Amino acid sequence: MQTDFDAHPIDERTVYVREVAVSDLPEEVQDQAEGAETLFAVHAVDGERLALVKERKLAFVLARQNNYAPVTVH
Repeated sequence: MQTDFDAHPIDERTVYVREVAVSDLPEEVQDQAEGAETLFAVHAVDGERLALVKERKLAFVLARQNNYAPVTVH
């Protein structure tokens, strides 16, 4: 069965927040992680990484302070 629906386009002000293992990041970034095992990345709709921060809450605050609408990605 197929049902048509109106898909709303993703707002260009949406950003995605996801947890990232420090070990998956470039070595120069790992050196700046100050012992953290995970960080939180803020990504634009096109996948560009905009920021890396230590706490999930900080990622959401940072996004909102810059007029973005953050959502979590797994």
